[in-house]
Amino acid sequence: MRLLVEMGHAAAIALVLVSVCGIAQADTVLDNWRFGTGEDGLVTASLYATNKLITGGGALSYSPILTIACRANSEPRWTEWLQLNDAVSASHRITMSVTIDQGSKFAESWSVGPRGRMLVRDGADGIRRLLSASRLLLSWRFGLLSGRGEADFDLAGLREAVNHIAGSCNTDPL
Repeated sequence: MRLLVEMGHAAAIALVLVSVCGIAQADTVLDNWRFGTGEDGLVTASLYATNKLITGGGALSYSPILTIACRANSEPRWTEWLQLNDAVSASHRITMSVTIDQGSKFAESWSVGPRGRMLVRDGADGIRRLLSASRLLLSWRFGLLSGRGEADFDLAGLREAVNHIAGSCNTDPL
């Protein structure tokens, strides 16, 4: 009888350990993501690029930030944007070169945000296409003579991040 009790105790401990390890693994997947909620109901998940861009004549470098967001009771409900420290010279639209995983490059038109330091793409389709991806490479021209910028993102945990913000803004996950 004592053997059965000890085996039951060991099984209970094993179950707790498996549960804790599963929670720890889920947290690890989301470690690179930063979540936020705005007063206007905007719920965001942001991720730093794995590469750096040089700014200020080469004196400083920074990582662009990719943000996915949803807003309850709004159209468009889903959006994504790329935050830059250096402004692009375009004023309304910019052509972004996009590579998902090891696939072919394709072009998309993104809106240019305030002061040219934010590139925006509205719609759930943009985020939906990334759900099964592990890597996103974005490339754009800063200006006619300014050269190109490139941001490389490791998308580990994207599906979990989308599910998290969808729940927070009371919408269906993609």
